[in-house]
Amino acid sequence: MKSPTIAVTLLAIALGGAFCAHAQTNVYRWVDKDGKVQFSDAPPPADAKDATQRRMGSGGDDETQLPFATQVAARRNPVTLFTGTQCGDPCASGRDLLTRRGIPYTERDAQNNPADQEALKKLIGTLDVPLLLVGESQVKGYEESQWHASLDSAGYPRTRLPGLPPLRQNPPAAPVKPPEPAAAEPPSK
Repeated sequence: MKSPTIAVTLLAIALGGAFCAHAQTNVYRWVDKDGKVQFSDAPPPADAKDATQRRMGSGGDDETQLPFATQVAARRNPVTLFTGTQCGDPCASGRDLLTRRGIPYTERDAQNNPADQEALKKLIGTLDVPLLLVGESQVKGYEESQWHASLDSAGYPRTRLPGLPPLRQNPPAAPVKPPEPAAAEPPSK
């Protein structure tokens, strides 16, 4: 091979690599009905087991590599947990159940945050916590079997896959301080 040909080939490889570094591709991994592991850039069939999705390219991997079924369920039926500092064991048990199942959720403090209080009152008319929202479905109080049933019907997997990093949830919003009364202005003369 001549020197100019090698230079052109190396330049083409370098440009191709640079282009690929900026492209993002979803890669799906699943186990098919015969027990064989499959990889594809197309989503897996509905009967696939242990399906996961990874984003490859310059954007880096997703921070939480959630199973594909969890990603789909979270898009269709996001989970919100209304709690409060006075809630105690019911709220702690609810958080634990969501964590054990590997479910991403947003926690809202309905006892200390006025915006969250208003949202909860609008939903159920009271400030009773915990309240689990799964999409449009509401589960008042903590009853493990009811929470599982609601999450199951929304398509969330029953168990968390081993090896997943710990879930990062949205922390409860900091309580909003009520505005302080304005200082009285001296009467004008």
